[in-house]
Amino acid sequence: MTTPGNWQKSSFSGGSDGNNCLELTATPATLHLRESDTPATVLTPTADALAHLLAGIRTDALNEPI
Repeated sequence: MTTPGNWQKSSFSGGSDGNNCLELTATPATLHLRESDTPATVLTPTADALAHLLAGIRTDALNEPI
Protein backbone atom coordinates (compact mmCIF):
# COMPACT_ATOMS: atom_id res chain seq x y z
CA MET A 1 0.00 0.00 0.00
CA THR A 2 1.36 3.40 -0.97
CA THR A 3 0.26 6.41 1.05
CA PRO A 4 0.94 10.07 0.35
CA GLY A 5 3.81 11.61 2.27
CA ASN A 6 1.94 14.73 3.42
CA TRP A 7 0.97 13.66 6.96
CA GLN A 8 -0.86 16.18 9.14
CA LYS A 9 -0.88 16.14 12.93
CA SER A 10 -4.16 16.34 14.82
CA SER A 11 -4.85 19.68 16.48
CA PHE A 12 -5.76 17.68 19.61
CA SER A 13 -2.15 16.49 19.87
CA GLY A 14 -0.92 19.80 21.21
CA GLY A 15 1.74 22.01 19.73
CA SER A 16 4.83 20.08 20.73
CA ASP A 17 7.02 17.95 18.51
CA GLY A 18 6.60 14.91 20.78
CA ASN A 19 5.60 11.46 19.67
CA ASN A 20 2.07 11.42 21.13
CA CYS A 21 0.30 12.52 17.98
CA LEU A 22 -2.35 11.18 15.67
CA GLU A 23 -1.42 11.94 12.09
CA LEU A 24 -3.50 11.59 8.95
CA THR A 25 -3.24 11.84 5.20
CA ALA A 26 -5.69 11.15 2.44
CA THR A 27 -6.02 10.03 -1.13
CA PRO A 28 -9.16 10.87 -3.09
CA ALA A 29 -10.96 7.75 -1.80
CA THR A 30 -9.13 6.80 1.41
CA LEU A 31 -8.11 8.26 4.75
CA HIS A 32 -4.93 6.92 6.35
CA LEU A 33 -4.18 7.21 10.09
CA ARG A 34 -1.02 6.57 12.09
CA GLU A 35 0.41 7.28 15.50
CA SER A 36 3.59 9.33 15.36
CA ASP A 37 5.56 6.99 17.63
CA THR A 38 4.86 4.05 15.26
CA PRO A 39 4.78 5.67 11.81
CA ALA A 40 5.26 2.38 9.96
CA THR A 41 1.85 1.17 11.22
CA VAL A 42 -0.80 2.79 9.05
CA LEU A 43 -4.52 2.22 9.55
CA THR A 44 -6.84 2.55 6.59
CA PRO A 45 -10.37 2.30 7.99
CA THR A 46 -13.42 1.77 5.83
CA ALA A 47 -15.86 4.65 5.66
CA ASP A 48 -18.33 2.76 7.90
CA ALA A 49 -15.69 1.94 10.53
CA LEU A 50 -14.49 5.54 10.60
CA ALA A 51 -18.07 6.82 10.90
CA HIS A 52 -18.69 4.50 13.88
CA LEU A 53 -15.45 5.60 15.54
CA LEU A 54 -16.30 9.28 15.12
CA ALA A 55 -19.85 8.72 16.39
CA GLY A 56 -18.43 6.98 19.46
CA ILE A 57 -16.07 9.88 20.10
CA ARG A 58 -18.81 12.49 19.66
CA THR A 59 -21.23 10.75 22.01
CA ASP A 60 -18.52 9.83 24.53
CA ALA A 61 -19.54 6.18 24.14
CA LEU A 62 -15.89 5.14 24.08
CA ASN A 63 -15.54 6.04 27.76
CA GLU A 64 -18.34 3.74 28.89
CA PRO A 65 -17.36 0.48 30.58
CA ILE A 66 -17.72 -2.66 28.50
